Amino acid sequence: MIEEVAVALDVGGTGMKCALVGADGVVRHAERHPTDAGRGPAAVVETILSVAEGLAGKAYADGLTPTALGIVVPGVVDEARGVAVWSANVGFRDVPLRDLAAARLGLPTALGHDVRAGGLAEARLGAGRDTGHVLFVAIGTGIAAAHVVAGRAVTGAHGAAGELGHILVRPDGPVCGCGRPGCLEAVASASAVARRYAELTGTDTGTATTRRTGSASDDGSAAGPGRGRTMVTAAEVAARADAGEEVAAQVWRETVEALADGLATAQALFDVATIVLGGGLAQAGAGLFDPLRAALRDRLTFHREPRLVPAVLGDEAGCLGAALLALDQMETP
Repeated sequence: MIEEVAVALDVGGTGMKCALVGADGVVRHAERHPTDAGRGPAAVVETILSVAEGLAGKAYADGLTPTALGIVVPGVVDEARGVAVWSANVGFRDVPLRDLAAARLGLPTALGHDVRAGGLAEARLGAGRDTGHVLFVAIGTGIAAAHVVAGRAVTGAHGAAGELGHILVRPDGPVCGCGRPGCLEAVASASAVARRYAELTGTDTGTATTRRTGSASDDGSAAGPGRGRTMVTAAEVAARADAGEEVAAQVWRETVEALADGLATAQALFDVATIVLGGGLAQAGAGLFDPLRAALRDRLTFHREPRLVPAVLGDEAGCLGAALLALDQMETP
């Protein structure tokens, strides 16, 4: 009997994680390719289509049958129309990627959002498995979330559901990339941790920029002035806080308090059973989860406390989610 697989691509600003995935959610083959977003959106689209074709060819060569294609990208995605509406990381604006891919490969194609796809995979195959109502929160260069109910990720009326990073938590806080001061992302993302530490230690000269690779799982390192010297990362701030450094401990407390405020708001809105934290900041382990659980518990009154757990699928989550989107459309009448 010939095994059927989904062709799955998780497209980021720097690289693409690609796989052939069986109906059981197990990866049969995996590849990685550069995106080279600097070449422009048309070139990126051609790369996506060529890589997808190559994966389908690999499936046939291995005696597998590709039955569907799933592609996930960052930014704003209209999943119903299959359009990549906008993505700063990849340069897309109103790209009908689903139809382009379906025409090129001749396979039913699903287009989704990278974080929602990662949340879908964690909810169905990973840390949130069998818990029904899951909120997946990716904390890296930015902060984004996916609300998954009964194995389906909610997209919202305009494809923009899950922007947890733009909950207002500190009205007098730093200006967010969206233009408003005090968003959760501007205070508690990995990049915000690095910037805040640099500010308090006097290493921020005003010319530092954030290194961004197009994924919510980035570590949020800040590139220093001059030749792009890498300054302290959020992970290093966490380690220094654990070692007792006073400034690092202050930054970490501020981060935990802001995250707890954001998650308490999310719990009031969504009433989930499990919150799964992924991305670079979640790699701090108990140094993040122990104080964050306590701070979140302090903020809850009549709301049920959710289980707060780390993601387990790592950077494969988006690709697995892309495969699930592809496979799910085969079951939709």
